[in-house]
Amino acid sequence: MNDQALTPDGLPHQVVVREVGLRDGLQIVARTVPTAAKLEWIRDAYAAGQRELEIGSFVPARLLPQLADTAEVLAFAKTLPGVVASVLVPNLKGAERAIAEEAHAMLLPLSASHQHSLANLRKTPDEVVADIGRIRAARDAAGSRTLLEVGISTAFGCTIQGEVRPAEVVRLVAAVLDAGVDRVGLADTVGYADPAMVSRLFEQVLRVAGDRLATAHFHDTRGLGLANCYAALRLGIRRFDACLGGIGGCPHAPGASGNVATEDLAYMLASMGIETGLDFDALLALRGKLARWLEGEPLHGSIWRAGLPKTLREEVAA
Repeated sequence: MNDQALTPDGLPHQVVVREVGLRDGLQIVARTVPTAAKLEWIRDAYAAGQRELEIGSFVPARLLPQLADTAEVLAFAKTLPGVVASVLVPNLKGAERAIAEEAHAMLLPLSASHQHSLANLRKTPDEVVADIGRIRAARDAAGSRTLLEVGISTAFGCTIQGEVRPAEVVRLVAAVLDAGVDRVGLADTVGYADPAMVSRLFEQVLRVAGDRLATAHFHDTRGLGLANCYAALRLGIRRFDACLGGIGGCPHAPGASGNVATEDLAYMLASMGIETGLDFDALLALRGKLARWLEGEPLHGSIWRAGLPKTLREEVAA
């Protein structure tokens, strides 16, 4: 990272906020959101300046009926100029769908917790690493340009297993890089992390992955989501996952709330002089639509209540 890419405070000058609400947010919502609403969400997110979107997952419809329309949603997202549309794929079969549908990127989940991996994918972490190698081979054989990103979930602890050792996270990161993935991210799936933990683990993984450590994914379960984002930001991380309205969670993490709210993260970054290309008014208008689509479901976040400070609004207007 060169000095010209930094703010006066030594932070990245520009950051990508990847909206993952359409997958991570909706996957545990009982009410099925109509496809038309999802397409409207994507249109409005695009108008608000979002260019990276995780739009669904190629899993059997019987397991996640909420995401059964992923192919249709992906096809629409790809019509928008400049959008990077990613999908989550849990196995080779899902990856083959993503390749066939020409997803821009696919996210391959790998739990650093042995017990969470068995509960989520019915495989050990090392078995998942072997699958990831086969997925890389299948992508290359197909001549596909779909980018491969591994998200290391439960990287900071697990509600099933408890402690997850940093050395195990580093080992798994090295293993998937050896398997040929393009980039990796670290995820605090159950909201156990604090800023000191984030700094220590990201520093260790950066020594192994370098620029290929590209994404941070934090849940706000215990109110530290934004603080954890800041800790990763201090180390040069430039892509952060977030969910509009802070929706989401993990089915194997009881009590875990959703990701950091997109609108709150965008506010924090703008307040520190970091460019995201996001329009607050458009994001908050979209949040209002989401509240109607998910009537009765809890939404989270703070900026929608208080609004932007007058000083920041004056800066934006200038």
